[in-house]
Amino acid sequence: MPGSIAGKLRRTAVRLLATIGLLFLIVTFTPFVSWYSTLLSGPWGSTDGDILVVLSASGPNVGIMDPSTYWRCFMALLYYRERPYRQIVVTGKDSAPGMRDFFVFNGVPADRILVENQASNTHENAVYTTRLLAGVKGRIVLLTSESHIFRARKCFAKEGLAVTPTYVPDVTKRTNDISARPSLFMSEIQETAAIVYYWYRGWI
Repeated sequence: MPGSIAGKLRRTAVRLLATIGLLFLIVTFTPFVSWYSTLLSGPWGSTDGDILVVLSASGPNVGIMDPSTYWRCFMALLYYRERPYRQIVVTGKDSAPGMRDFFVFNGVPADRILVENQASNTHENAVYTTRLLAGVKGRIVLLTSESHIFRARKCFAKEGLAVTPTYVPDVTKRTNDISARPSLFMSEIQETAAIVYYWYRGWI
């Protein structure tokens, strides 16, 4: 009896390890991660508008931008230079002041930038930005990373703020580095879990 139990445990462990190994191979050596990112992002929206809302990423954003926040700001700056928005809203606790400084340093007039420095998650980004833009007229463009845009636009819709979603192909570009794919896949799993959690909380 003990031997049969040990045998079952060994077979289960072997199957589990084989499954993990197969998943690692798929994630690392196929386009799965970029495909999943595209699935999360949905269609690319127009960047034409009057107001651009830029969300910060979670990360060490006190005193220095994390890479995802930087690329969102960089892409936003390119959009601004193509079609100067009447206003840019930067949102994210501890991130927004640095994002504002980035835009000002790169030639965006300070009086065009609205700073929302309270939000500590995507739900709060939507809540506080909606309050900040209450009564403001114009077409609003929402910018974040591609794997994050689905949850973000759903949060803004839940708060009653109509936005046109657009995104930075952050994950998609980084999948060119094969060694980065496993960690990028884990971030996509975390984002999927966050979508489920937000749905459960009634935030999307």
